[in-house]
Amino acid sequence: MTSDAYQFPVAISRLSEGETSREPQNLRAIQWLADQPGGSIVVVTPQKQVHSDILKRLVVTSGVTHLSWRGFSTGSLVGRRVLYAWPNRKHLNGLWGVDADALAVIEWNEDETAEWIEDANPVQLFHGRTVEPQPVEEPADRQEPLPNGVDGILEHIAAMAAGYSSGLKWNEEAMLKADMMNRPDRWVSITVEQVRTKCRALGMRPDDVDTVAGFLQRRKEGRRFNVQSSYRTFRFN
Repeated sequence: MTSDAYQFPVAISRLSEGETSREPQNLRAIQWLADQPGGSIVVVTPQKQVHSDILKRLVVTSGVTHLSWRGFSTGSLVGRRVLYAWPNRKHLNGLWGVDADALAVIEWNEDETAEWIEDANPVQLFHGRTVEPQPVEEPADRQEPLPNGVDGILEHIAAMAAGYSSGLKWNEEAMLKADMMNRPDRWVSITVEQVRTKCRALGMRPDDVDTVAGFLQRRKEGRRFNVQSSYRTFRFN
């Protein structure tokens, strides 16, 4: 186990200093995945066309399934060893809760993977060295409680979201929007980064973290929400 988010071995292959080709990076991910126990291998790439000789050979190997982002469903990864090539942040977020046997990510852009690496705590594969998962720290000591009742609101939202297989529902989102509109004084001193950090510490799904932080960002920019009539006057106690 590498983290609370993934109950199976997870690794990310990263471009190393001095490497002028992506092929060694691709090979590291393939070799690591081949060493993991589990079901058949499935390769996921942005498009069916692959510009890598190594991956081209892999996807035509007997027993290997090749999928692209178009029409992709995480259900197709259940019970399999997954090689996920060049995912962006959105697609990494979509891996939350997947029931695979092992996952090897091939990184393309560090900005897209930075937060996922913190959450997933994967093995990091570099040329000539491997960085093992870091000890998981307790998040409670990393942040002071947020003022104005915001701490309790986010804890409530996180608890509700945890009860759903697909994350936040529209009514919890409507409550948040309404409170941000009706109690601007509550949120004025709270930063978007504080909200993001708290939501992550509560173990919320990455997509839900983005949603909640995105609501506050929009309010900071002076934008308003069109809240359903049943929640238009809602305020958290």
